[in-house]
Amino acid sequence: MSSKMSRRRFLQAGTTAAVGLTVVPSTVLGKSMGYTAPSDKLNIVGVGVGGMGFANLKNLESQNIIGLADVDWKYSQNVFNHFPNAKKYYDYRKMYDELGDSIDAVMVATADHTHAIIAADAMTMGKHVYVQKPLTHTVYESRLLTKLAAKHKVATSMGNQGASGAGVRQVIDWIRDGVIGEVTKVDTFTDRPIWPQGLMTPKKADKVPKTLNWDLFIGPAAKRPFNEIYHPWNWRGWWDFGTGALGDMACHILHPVFKGLNLGYPTKVQGTSSMLLNDCAPNAQMVKYIFPERDNLPKVGMPEVEVNWYDGGLIPFRPEGVPAGKNLNDSGGGAIFYGTKDTLVCGCYGVNPWLVSGRKPESPKTQREVTLSHEMDWVRACKESPANRVETSSPFSEAGPFNEMVVMGVLAVRLQGLNQELHWDGENMKFTNIPSDAKIRTIIEDGFKITDGHPTFNKTWTDAVDANAYAEELIKHTYQNGWKLPDMP
Repeated sequence: MSSKMSRRRFLQAGTTAAVGLTVVPSTVLGKSMGYTAPSDKLNIVGVGVGGMGFANLKNLESQNIIGLADVDWKYSQNVFNHFPNAKKYYDYRKMYDELGDSIDAVMVATADHTHAIIAADAMTMGKHVYVQKPLTHTVYESRLLTKLAAKHKVATSMGNQGASGAGVRQVIDWIRDGVIGEVTKVDTFTDRPIWPQGLMTPKKADKVPKTLNWDLFIGPAAKRPFNEIYHPWNWRGWWDFGTGALGDMACHILHPVFKGLNLGYPTKVQGTSSMLLNDCAPNAQMVKYIFPERDNLPKVGMPEVEVNWYDGGLIPFRPEGVPAGKNLNDSGGGAIFYGTKDTLVCGCYGVNPWLVSGRKPESPKTQREVTLSHEMDWVRACKESPANRVETSSPFSEAGPFNEMVVMGVLAVRLQGLNQELHWDGENMKFTNIPSDAKIRTIIEDGFKITDGHPTFNKTWTDAVDANAYAEELIKHTYQNGWKLPDMP
C-alpha cells in the first residue's frame, strides 16, 4: 500500500486534527442540529424501495435504515422484512414529518416523475440525498435540484453507478491525454427497452390492489385509472411516469461522454422514432445532439461535437477497423468515440474501454480512485463537512446538467412532429426557433385493422395545440393534484 495519504484521508483525518470534528453526534449537539460524527452511522430513510431502491438500501445497510416509504406495500414486503426495525409509510411526506430531525439522509428510487419533489423536499430540510437515475423527469427539475444542492450544501449523488467504476475513469484519461485526438462525433446505443413500449392507452380500468395507494403513485401527474400495465415496474414506458429507454439507460451510457468531453448545454437537437404515441414512449428512437466548441484542455482540443443516441434495437453503423463478428453491445449498450487519431469504444457504465487500433496506451490517473461502492461513497460525503467535502462520483453539480442533456433527448423525440431541427438556449431553458404559429399533435390510437385482406390505418389524433406552449410544458411540468415544487433558488 502506498505510503502517501490520499486527499480523502487527509480531509477526514487532518481536518479533524486542525479544527476539531467536522460533525459530532446528534446525541451530543441535539437532533435539531442535524449533525452526525464521521465515525457514526447515518440515519437513512428510503422512498420508493420495492425495486432498485432495495438494491441501493442493501448497499447502505451498514448504516441505520430508520424509515421506508413506498406506495405499494405488497411490492415492498420483502424490503420491510429485510429492515424490520424501520418504520413503514405509504406517504413519504408523513415519514418526513414524523421522523424529521432524526433523518440524516434520503435515498429516492420512485418512478421518474416524483424524483424531483421528493428530493427537493428533503434538501430544503437539510437532508443529504441519493436519487436514482434519471435524476428528474424534466429539464427544469434538473436545474432546480442542482441549485438546491448548492444552496443547502448537502451531499448528493445520482444512481448512475458506472460513475464510480474504473472504466469511466479510463475513458476520461484517454480523452484528456489526447490518446484518440480531438473527438468530433460519438455514437451511443442501448438494447433497451426490455419493458413494454409503443402501447396505446388502455381502455379498461383494473381494480386497485388493496396494498397500493394509486393516488400517491400518480402524485403530481394527471389523474388516470389504474391498469396493471403501469405498475409494478412497467411505468418506465409511459410519458407521465417515466422517460423511456433513453431516460433509463442514457444516464449510464452517456455519462463518460458528458464528463470526458466537458459537455454543457447542447445548442441543437433532433429526434425521430417509430410511431410516436401521445401517452407511451416509442419502441425505438434516435436522437442527435450538437454541442458547441468548448475550451481546449492542456493536451487536446474540444471542437464542436455531434452525439447520437439509438435504442430499441437500433445500433449505429460499425466503425471502420472493428473486427467482423465483434459485438459492440457490452453490458446493455455502448459508446463509440470517433477521434482524429483513433476510435475509442466502451460498454454501458463505461465498462471495458478499448481502442479500435489495438493500442493499449499507458495513461496517468487523472480521475480520483473510488474504492467504495457508489452508495457508500455518498455516505462518506455525507459525513464530511461542506467546506472540506470531496464530492461524490455523480454529485448534482454534475448530474443535474448531465440529466438536462438526457431529458433533452426526450424533448426532441416528443417534438419530432414539428419536422425541424430544434435550437436550444440552455441557460434560459427554452427553444428559440419554434415558429410562433406552429401547432403540434400526436397519435392517440393507430387504428390499425385488416379489411378484406388489406391493412388500413385510421389514426386518432390529439387536437392540434400551440407548439411553444406544448414545449414549455415538457420543459417544466405543471404539477397537479395539490403537489408543488419549491421555488428555484
